[in-house]
Amino acid sequence: MSKKVTPYQDSDLGKKEQVTQMFDNISGNYDGLNRVISFGIDVKWRKQVVAILKKKKPDFLLDIATGTGDLAINLVQTGAGKIVGLDISPGMLEVGKKKVLEKHLEQIIEMIEGDSENLPFDDNTFDAVTVAFGVRNFETLEKGLTEIRRVLKPTGTFVVLETSVPTKTPFKQGYYFYTKYILPRIGRLFSKDDSAYAYLSESASVFPHGEKFNNILRKIGFIDVVNKPQTFGVASIYVATK
Repeated sequence: MSKKVTPYQDSDLGKKEQVTQMFDNISGNYDGLNRVISFGIDVKWRKQVVAILKKKKPDFLLDIATGTGDLAINLVQTGAGKIVGLDISPGMLEVGKKKVLEKHLEQIIEMIEGDSENLPFDDNTFDAVTVAFGVRNFETLEKGLTEIRRVLKPTGTFVVLETSVPTKTPFKQGYYFYTKYILPRIGRLFSKDDSAYAYLSESASVFPHGEKFNNILRKIGFIDVVNKPQTFGVASIYVATK
């Protein structure tokens, strides 16, 4: 990133600890607020990720920054026999575990606490790894991506769903207005954490999206890297192979 953005500018904690604290704070209303903020379009984006991976027929999947488990639960539709959802926030995981139990998916989905930059798995473990709206929260982006490549099997697939910034008028101007003025206000209305949604907005605006992120993936050693802009470019799906 061209600028280091953290949730709590006056905190002495590192970004990783701040992100954990932030998601713990907003975990109780994260799902509902996300539907409001994205107008529900994030559901469609996750379905696109599932469709991409379904063609790969993966058996063992890892969903990093799984949060409350939305994508991990959706990934059951790929036919995978085992899915691990990993997140650094205990608060978000507690919500996710309840959802998994309610859907009777505990035999397929395991939710565990862990650090994306120090994954507790052996080399060449997973057929596919996903991250939805999480890579911009990595403290050290390249370290996290290197860990992901390590735990992927050879020819394994890496799929990232992340916010991006539209490049065409008038979507670019509308995006900036919405994320700068509207999104933080909605967040303050519904969340006890005033800083959280301001951070999520600002971190999205400075994240190296599009070809810049493609080049970072290639630098790490991924091949066949492509990105697929979604909904006028407000999000992108990146697909890469080990």
